[in-house]
Amino acid sequence: MKLEAPRRHLGAEARLGIGVFGASLALFVVRFLVPRPIAMSNNGDGARVLCGAGITWHSGPEAFIHLTYTAAPGAAPCRPTYLLTQSWLADLAVRIGRLIGLHTTLSLVVLGLLSSVIAAAAVTAIVLGLPHARRVRLAVAAGLLLVVADSAFFGYFAAILGEGAAFLGLLLATGGLLLTAREGRWSHAGMAVTFVGGVLAVNAKVQTLTILPILAVAILLVRPGGLRGVRRWASAALVIGAIGAVTLYAQQSVEPARAPDGTLAARPGDDSREINVFNSIFLNIVDGRHDTQADLAELGLPPSFAQYAGNGWWHPHPATMDPLYPRYRDKISRRNVVTFFATHPGRTLEVLDRAATDQLTARPDYLGSFGQSAGFPPHAQEYRVPVVSWLTGLIAPLGLFALVPIWLFVLVRTWSRRRTALGIVLGFLFAVSVTQFGTAALGDGIEGIKHQSVALFTILLALVLCSSPLNRRSEPTVP
Repeated sequence: MKLEAPRRHLGAEARLGIGVFGASLALFVVRFLVPRPIAMSNNGDGARVLCGAGITWHSGPEAFIHLTYTAAPGAAPCRPTYLLTQSWLADLAVRIGRLIGLHTTLSLVVLGLLSSVIAAAAVTAIVLGLPHARRVRLAVAAGLLLVVADSAFFGYFAAILGEGAAFLGLLLATGGLLLTAREGRWSHAGMAVTFVGGVLAVNAKVQTLTILPILAVAILLVRPGGLRGVRRWASAALVIGAIGAVTLYAQQSVEPARAPDGTLAARPGDDSREINVFNSIFLNIVDGRHDTQADLAELGLPPSFAQYAGNGWWHPHPATMDPLYPRYRDKISRRNVVTFFATHPGRTLEVLDRAATDQLTARPDYLGSFGQSAGFPPHAQEYRVPVVSWLTGLIAPLGLFALVPIWLFVLVRTWSRRRTALGIVLGFLFAVSVTQFGTAALGDGIEGIKHQSVALFTILLALVLCSSPLNRRSEPTVP
């Protein structure tokens, strides 16, 4: 008789998990394919993802999506200059495609279905990890589905862009942390899910590498169910060490790119770091709307660079073309940018306010959703599930006046649950969202709406989880 209650509970949990996974996957598949497949078009960075999947592709920004990408016969093999974990998912989609006869071809339909399976599993992990009654967990599941399926985010899952892997990784990490706090095998499963999610999220883009230390703190704070003392800390150290080791290996496995002067970058990804800092300087600081000469002098750049004010890295006339650029290239540094923003709080607030508007806008207008054969005009977008992004778009013009109250609300709810696993997860999501906001706002002056999508997705996940009860005596997942 003593064993029957736990068995009944495990059976109920299994039925709940299967039901949530099946319903989520069915909804994602319908949302993806009906009446036609959707994705997000290549903004020009897609060649990196394709290269990581073994497909050489040379193309600039595109107004339409390609449902298939095929390696050109005889094309020279390429190596990406930095890692995006979307390349891993794309490579897996290529391997799955081979089983159905799509040799050397990446099908975005296969990639989208694969991502839908992972997203459904991640939602299920979060639901099973919540320490609440079934009705509350089902309500949270509905909120998660509304966020994940929103038109501002869902198209990234079947795209050759890095954001889709970041979304999936954050979902998995959230579910993994919650499951880790449960007893027995649930805890072990949670550690495995946290590891997979952490690797996907941390390595999704150069921008998301800052997630690693925040996730490490969350893993240390979440107490694995049933483990105490040395075993608890050893298990946390194992997960953190595994994520760190895979990240180090992955980031060092790519080929450094060449700088504008032809020299080889010291580390993989250095070209992107220089691009980001360059854009931050010439689009956020030397933007042509302030005292350009004073800004150049403070940055240690020559007065003649005033002609490049407002010209980013990919502008037809950037500072990189100037004969003086190699001499002043050491001034294009993150330290220089940080020093400027730290000593100019008014300018910093101006940039942050613009970034807050970008974040709440949710969706850039240049990423199309359909293939050319669908018959829609260039850059046409789908709005099948627009609820969340529509609401954030309404308050977007308020900038920080809208975003800061959202942060404060999440922070208050996090503090009220600070001694629980859910509180730790809320703190993790809040910290990721704020750091991603600052990184994208101050560390890169281009594609602000797109680069703020990770921060927006994370804070929306936190808002959904905030809807769970504050009563700590609510029905636990495990008796």
